Amino acid sequence: MSKSQKSLIALLAVLLLFFGFVVIRIGVAKPATTVKAAKIPAGEYDPAAWGQYYPLQYASYKKMAEESPSPTGYGGSVKVQKSEMQPEILMLFKGMPFSRDYSEDRGHVYALEDLRESKRIGPASKGACITCKTPYVEQAYKEMGWDYANKPLSEMMDKSKQPVACANCHDPATMNLRVINPAFIEAQARRGIDVTKASREDMRSYVCAQCHAEYYFAPGTNKVVFPWDKGLKPAEMYAYYSEKPNGFVQDWQHPDSKANMLKAQHPDYELFSTGTHGKAGVSCADCHMPYMRKDGQKYTSHWVTSPLKTLDASCSPCHNQGSAWLADRVKTIQDETFELQHMAGQNIVRAHAAIKAAAARPDVDESNLAQARELVRKAQWYWDLIAAENSMGFHNPSQALNTLGQANELAHQAIEIANRAAGVKLF
Repeated sequence: MSKSQKSLIALLAVLLLFFGFVVIRIGVAKPATTVKAAKIPAGEYDPAAWGQYYPLQYASYKKMAEESPSPTGYGGSVKVQKSEMQPEILMLFKGMPFSRDYSEDRGHVYALEDLRESKRIGPASKGACITCKTPYVEQAYKEMGWDYANKPLSEMMDKSKQPVACANCHDPATMNLRVINPAFIEAQARRGIDVTKASREDMRSYVCAQCHAEYYFAPGTNKVVFPWDKGLKPAEMYAYYSEKPNGFVQDWQHPDSKANMLKAQHPDYELFSTGTHGKAGVSCADCHMPYMRKDGQKYTSHWVTSPLKTLDASCSPCHNQGSAWLADRVKTIQDETFELQHMAGQNIVRAHAAIKAAAARPDVDESNLAQARELVRKAQWYWDLIAAENSMGFHNPSQALNTLGQANELAHQAIEIANRAAGVKLF
């Protein structure tokens, strides 16, 4: 055997020993990503108690206390009034609490604080308002059923010690994802969906959908209801409301047009679920709670924020166009959506004014006036579905632009019919 052959055999022996050692180490060592589930007592709603066992998740959760503007200029977690960018809001919501206070939402950790400080609540406000603000809703519903919704809000706030936290989305014994909002569970059941049998991937959106969705309070009981019985698209939800479900007719009557108006509430899930990402099986958590690594351990970020703040982790697993291209794409979609949203909002304001002017004429045609009021109600509902949603159109760009386009057209129709009711062109 030659000297070179002996050297080669020796090298192979060393390599075999080295890689054998590595394989054995991998085989016997626990993966760095393995975290043993801790059995947290039922009813423990303080996220700090959960954080003792899940420090990486808890540290990222606390980042929601940071207040910062949106990377694109839309939304963000700074508590500013939306009317600063859209002054038409003050007229659109004239006669109801959103004209007094309509600020940008802050992080989950501020859910109770922002509710307590809101100028939209008062002595008559009901306990239904805590439904999406605290994990305590689980206990309230177990003890009282839907009766908690009709209790004074002040009473329910006193019992709600923690804002949105771990227990809203996780079973304390198993850490499995869960939903606790009874309104969401009931809405899904009416659609033929048993949330207890949902896949983990579906649950990664359901835990968000249980609160980031449109709802109304049933008259008399203040039970929270999601208007999903006919579907999640704008026309389907509007058709549902048109049937006056549970005796619900309106959120308020606009003092100028006297139209019976609807107020949309952050319909994020409705827009997302019918968009490209939702239909492709992407979950809310994939983008807003991406996987992270620290010291070799993989964990889910609980800093629920704009994906643009975690762009590489949120978008790069599926997109390879580069961060600059992705950020520009989002900004373009949001700019175009806001332009049309702003335009539609201004035209709806004009429609309210036109109807008011027509109604003041002694010879007004009441039939045409009623039609104009229905048109402005529908126009503002369509506008509000996008204006109240948190992605500025990104969750479903085509549907957002289509919805706003319809809102704009409906506003013009309302003005035209109001002029017809007056028998003269007023606007």
